[in-house]
Amino acid sequence: MSSEVVSARCDAPFKEVARLLAENRISGLPVVDDREKVVGVISETDLLYHHVRQESEYGHRRFHLPRLTRSARVAAVKARATTAEHLMTRPAVIASPGQYLAEAARTMEQHRVERLPVVDDEDHLVGIVTRGNLLQVFLRPDEEIHQDVIDQVSRGIDCPRYTVDVAVDNGLVTLKGHLDRRSDAALAVRIAELVDGIVAVVDQLTYHLDDSRPQPPTVGPSGHL
Repeated sequence: MSSEVVSARCDAPFKEVARLLAENRISGLPVVDDREKVVGVISETDLLYHHVRQESEYGHRRFHLPRLTRSARVAAVKARATTAEHLMTRPAVIASPGQYLAEAARTMEQHRVERLPVVDDEDHLVGIVTRGNLLQVFLRPDEEIHQDVIDQVSRGIDCPRYTVDVAVDNGLVTLKGHLDRRSDAALAVRIAELVDGIVAVVDQLTYHLDDSRPQPPTVGPSGHL
């Protein structure tokens, strides 16, 4: 994340918001209250509603938005907004400092947003993650990814570092090795997939016991279970 975040207060005037976006060359920013808690997000699109209304009114065309849908009502409010509080989209889609970047990317995709304010346990703004930040992750050298995968997999499945052989080629990770249980192999793959900069994981792990299936009961010498 970027720890230096441009934000606006709820009572910031429309022109102040526009100035912040233009001067900092950004396409959106979080809105915070007096306690620095994130309450919403403003994007360039939110400001454009205002221009659409002006063009329609001054061009003597009736500005018409159907009032039946929620999105249309929200658009009408933003078109007449004069402060950040009425411009912003709420609630803000946020991330936490400890969140994996893969999860952040999935959140952006699901909510169709280009930035995620990062907040602490009390919703205070501590940073921001943008699509540009996520793309930078894929520039990590293979050597860094290799070391990261080895460290996290060995800790995650509680095994010696040499148990799983890791190879990385342009972000493509291949896992080889023989583990005790199938669940350990599956966990190793999931852990590797969450490492920053991974393009894909090729699973070539083998295992001794398939613990995903119910095991038959053990029969003692006397024939009893």
